[in-house]
Amino acid sequence: MTNSSKLLAAAALLTATAHGTDSWAQKTRGKIEDAEIEIVKERVNELPEATRNFEKVKIEAPAKSTEPVNYSFSDFRLPADKLNPSVRVLTIRQEELAPLTGNYLKAALGNYGTAYGRAYLHNTRSEAGSYGLDFKHLSSANGPVDRRNSGQSQTSLGLNGETYQGPLVLGAKVDVGRERYNFYGYNSNVLRELPKADSIKQVFKRAAIKVYARNRAKDAAFQYDLGLGFNYWSDFYNARESNVYATLRSGYKLGETSRVSVNGDVSFISHKDSLTVSRPFVQVTPAYELTLDRLAVSVGATLGYTGDTIGNARQFNVYPAVRAGYTVTEDKFVVYAGLGGAIQRVTMYDLTTENPWLAPNVRVADTRRGPTVYFGFQAAPARALELNARVTLSNDRNLYFYNNSRRDSSKFDLVYDPKATQLVNVHGEIIYNAAEQFRLGFKADYNGYNVKTLAEAFHRPAFQGVLFGSYNFYNKLLVGGELYTYSSSYGTGRVGTPSSPIPESGYRYVVRPTDSVIDLNLRADYRIMENLSIFALGNNLIGRKYERFLNYPVKGINVLAGVTYDF
Repeated sequence: MTNSSKLLAAAALLTATAHGTDSWAQKTRGKIEDAEIEIVKERVNELPEATRNFEKVKIEAPAKSTEPVNYSFSDFRLPADKLNPSVRVLTIRQEELAPLTGNYLKAALGNYGTAYGRAYLHNTRSEAGSYGLDFKHLSSANGPVDRRNSGQSQTSLGLNGETYQGPLVLGAKVDVGRERYNFYGYNSNVLRELPKADSIKQVFKRAAIKVYARNRAKDAAFQYDLGLGFNYWSDFYNARESNVYATLRSGYKLGETSRVSVNGDVSFISHKDSLTVSRPFVQVTPAYELTLDRLAVSVGATLGYTGDTIGNARQFNVYPAVRAGYTVTEDKFVVYAGLGGAIQRVTMYDLTTENPWLAPNVRVADTRRGPTVYFGFQAAPARALELNARVTLSNDRNLYFYNNSRRDSSKFDLVYDPKATQLVNVHGEIIYNAAEQFRLGFKADYNGYNVKTLAEAFHRPAFQGVLFGSYNFYNKLLVGGELYTYSSSYGTGRVGTPSSPIPESGYRYVVRPTDSVIDLNLRADYRIMENLSIFALGNNLIGRKYERFLNYPVKGINVLAGVTYDF
């Protein structure tokens, strides 16, 4: 087609278009403005060159909370088990392979006729509430002394549930348990024949119920956590303890930098043995808290009353509750110090988890700890590294010690120094935790007890330490280990040359040291399928049958091997 032909065709097209447009405009009563149309034969559309950005996506750091930091300085207590590491290792959840859904079943067998089982069942994450079940069983048919005479077992079942209604959390916990131990700390050299296991057994039954309510709205001016509970304990010798208690932890925000807090505890214990004893207890700590830039200060007092009448310790006590913390380097270094004190509630429910071989008819008293001076620091000098150190100086009255009973050296009495006991506690820990893949840490406590009338601080070791670590290989294999060290402590033993029948006058009683403790434990978990893994535990691998409590050697090398199913 020639250029003239192209021009004629374009003109015809424009004429037709203009005519159609004019007709439509007439129908709609519109008006077309004069316009000049330019036809470009060749045109190239070009886009500007895009700028390529290779910078990483930046995620802003979360805003720092303006709430004052609440420091907690818990007092040192003896471990809640008998230094039988098999129990402790099996219950360290943070050093196990993380279950895929949170529900799992475990079963294992080992030497000494040991059987282990656990079932942990819980609902999936929900905004309405949570509920779950935790069942545990560990038993050994045989033990380190005369086989079945030193066997033991522990069985427990826990149920828990919470419901969320806006900022309000309502919850309940129920725990029941049964434990069987034997008094195998007898001297077989002076016995005509070994006792039967059923003639030296001790059985504990426990039940605990607690209901609570708390506020989960972190920005609310009033924060509270209120609990009501009931604990029941009994033993094979018909001793019983019932404890009705209530706890309150609360705080009210006065402004951006200040708040008031009120913490309180109420407990009423009825203990029945050869005698019936009532033990009321009430304690409250009001305080004013102030945060000024890097300085956090709390000033208050602790007022406590206990119905115990053992010794000459006062029943009503008032202690200061003053503490201060200063942030030297934000998020890296904090120093603190304080002056305090409190009455520490002591129950048979708790004591028998520390030492299950208590004699019948022991007298239980609350510890008056105070006045107490403490100071220390918390530091995070590098990523994933934490350092903590604390020194505590306290003056204790009715601090309990375990000493072998003169009536039966295989059992233990609770003994108290009529005068105050001065305690120096130095605590230190260093923990490195790299994204839950590699974990290494060390914790240690030194305790210096200055007793006045007692010969020694019976069965309270001066030094306790643990070195622990774990490594997770590609979420497939988890290995871990723990090395426990406890210094020697003291008990009272009988010595002499017995005759038949054995006269009590043929014995004399001497203070004897217990063994120092060095205990190595290793474990490994291997995931063979998505929901199935196997594990093995080796406890007391050094093989020392040490005596944490005088006359009670622990098991030698003991191992467990089992399987875990996640679902």
